[in-house]
Amino acid sequence: MERLCLDCNARIIGRIDKKFCDDSCRSNFYNKQGNKKLSYVRIINRILIRNRKILEGLNPNGKTKVNIKALQSQGFDFNHFTNIYETNKGSKYHFCYEYGYLLLPFDTVLLVKRKEVN
Repeated sequence: MERLCLDCNARIIGRIDKKFCDDSCRSNFYNKQGNKKLSYVRIINRILIRNRKILEGLNPNGKTKVNIKALQSQGFDFNHFTNIYETNKGSKYHFCYEYGYLLLPFDTVLLVKRKEVN
């Protein structure tokens, strides 16, 4: 019975339990397997980083109010954030790393930057 490399389908010569024709095919095969598992994580990370960049760009002074359309027009995704901070009064700030926002009435959004903690 002829055995074929799991990566390139070349004929395998050698031990009966050998799965790859050489080390580069073995490495390539397992790299592809790892990439499939991490692709969802990479997609979410890109969204979070884009959201952070948008918040940073619209909030250069650490606290400001903007219209919700300013975020939407730049592709901000309100479904993805890193954490929620709830104040004693019940207001919920959504954060993308150190930049956060609070949805206010009349399509207004309060943008904030978390103070540095040492």
